[in-house]
Amino acid sequence: MLSLPLAIVSAIALLLLLIIVGKFNAFLSLLVASIWVGLASGMPIADISGAIIEGMGGTLGFVATIVGLGAIFGAILERSGGAQSLAQYLLRQFGEKRAPGAMLLTGFVVAIPVFFDVAFIILIPVIYALARRSGQSLLLYAIPLLAGLAITHAFIPPTPGPVAVADILKADLGWVILFGIIVGLPTALVSGLLFGRYIAGRIFVPVPTNANEAPPESVDLRGLVPLMLAIIALPILLILGNTLSQTLIKNGTWAETYPLQVLQFLGHPIIALLLATFVALYFLGTRRGMSRTELSELSMKALAPAGAIILITGAGGVFKQMLIKTGAGEAIGAALADLEVSYVLLAFGIAALVRMAQGAATAAMITAAGIMGPLLEANPLAPAQSALLVLAIASGATILSHVNDSGFWLVNRYLQLSERDTLRAWTGLTTVIALSSLVVILLLYSLWGLT
Repeated sequence: MLSLPLAIVSAIALLLLLIIVGKFNAFLSLLVASIWVGLASGMPIADISGAIIEGMGGTLGFVATIVGLGAIFGAILERSGGAQSLAQYLLRQFGEKRAPGAMLLTGFVVAIPVFFDVAFIILIPVIYALARRSGQSLLLYAIPLLAGLAITHAFIPPTPGPVAVADILKADLGWVILFGIIVGLPTALVSGLLFGRYIAGRIFVPVPTNANEAPPESVDLRGLVPLMLAIIALPILLILGNTLSQTLIKNGTWAETYPLQVLQFLGHPIIALLLATFVALYFLGTRRGMSRTELSELSMKALAPAGAIILITGAGGVFKQMLIKTGAGEAIGAALADLEVSYVLLAFGIAALVRMAQGAATAAMITAAGIMGPLLEANPLAPAQSALLVLAIASGATILSHVNDSGFWLVNRYLQLSERDTLRAWTGLTTVIALSSLVVILLLYSLWGLT
């Protein structure tokens, strides 16, 4: 039997070894590392399987529902053509001189319901068209789009990463959304516009010769924009309304009435996203001529990529539960209290190390959340603190995307960059996002008087 700190360190080392050297997927690796924590710390063998079931079930009850609904919600928005119509609309409003800003805002909004890689693929033809017309480097428009997509994907629920981390850390999604927007906007300006203009001035990337441009905007697509924005805003506003009402009731500003109970019901993340999904299926599907069979097939297809995220999140819950059951979380918390290490910097650092070592941002976020979760069980934080901790993990898991990350090769392929230029542009962008967002998080941390 090992000491608790050594058991944790060896489990993290085993996790990285399995993923990096053994090439096991994150789900299997997290389960094996969780079992090792139990064995190495002296947990009775008979209790290990029970802890696995408890950790998996406790996590997935919420996360599986949210991620599944989010996948269907995003798929119908993608199929409707709403992403391209929003890009075309914003370009018309901003004008070509401010097109990078239009692409930044497009990415920031579209990535709320649509997965990062899917959003990038369906919007890249718009980037090709802009670069061909202007004669500018492709990066002038691609970097702002990528920044908007990456920031929202990491920081603003109901995207899977922050939802999973928020659940493991027991953070309120309304606070995470609010702080995610506050952190995300200045981060987007720095990384998308300033860094985008900087790197585009140093690397000229022509439009690929075989690139397909986006089709001209139609009257039908233009009508999608206000509807799509309203549907995306619906769950976010409901969740924020729920958080606000609960906060005001707790501090005695409002009395708990039946209308507020209804608002809280509608603002629960599961109900809010379920409602938004049905609204999207009807207005963007049925009203636009899609049959029930087509909508059913679309929904089933959308759930396939969500399955992997759900299982990895569940395994992260198992890892967290094993640390709680063995008492390792309390041991780490006591050690950190003696060292006076900031939870925010610790969360960022753990996520960053795992991200750089094995590449997958989701696995890095889940691993860091699994380690931080038991600390919060022993030392609960205020809602604002928990939300900032979620964002610190998301920030760390964004840093330094390189050759072991699928996102690196996605950007490399669609922009047709050399590996060296992909490192300068894409890896540089993810590092700027991580560091600039950390600065904003620490500033908020200081303003809120958090310790």
